Amino acid sequence: MKKAVAQAFSGMRKNHGGPFGAVVARNGEVISKAHNMVIKTHDPTAHAEIVALRRAAAKLKKFDLSDYEIYSTCEPCPMCLAAIYWAKIRRVHYGCTRKDAEKIGFRDRRLYDLIKKRKSPAVEKIKLERRECLKPFQEWNRKKDRVMY
Repeated sequence: MKKAVAQAFSGMRKNHGGPFGAVVARNGEVISKAHNMVIKTHDPTAHAEIVALRRAAAKLKKFDLSDYEIYSTCEPCPMCLAAIYWAKIRRVHYGCTRKDAEKIGFRDRRLYDLIKKRKSPAVEKIKLERRECLKPFQEWNRKKDRVMY
């Protein structure tokens, strides 16, 4: 966790993003470390956990990180938690809570509330062209060499 905290300070002091750091490790060996880079990259998804996962997957040349753990200076937001799920990481160590993040101005509560309600009034969803959009799904389903993830 000390390396994640160091990353949080580093990114924050460089004005790369908020005060968040993350480390992906296995058996104590650090595979990747990252800090929030939302401001630097103009990428709203560049949270510390996402950046650390991307770096780990690229370094290991695999997307299944089920043998690894992630250390984050703060409880992961819903987006990061979903990415951790997709990476198949089974254990998340975190320091600060989502309430701690809210106290300094981060607005994850809105996302948690939307998930609880199971609907998203903040984002209008319009379904269209389903038949056309199903075509790549159908071809994917017939593909013999597809790799499931």
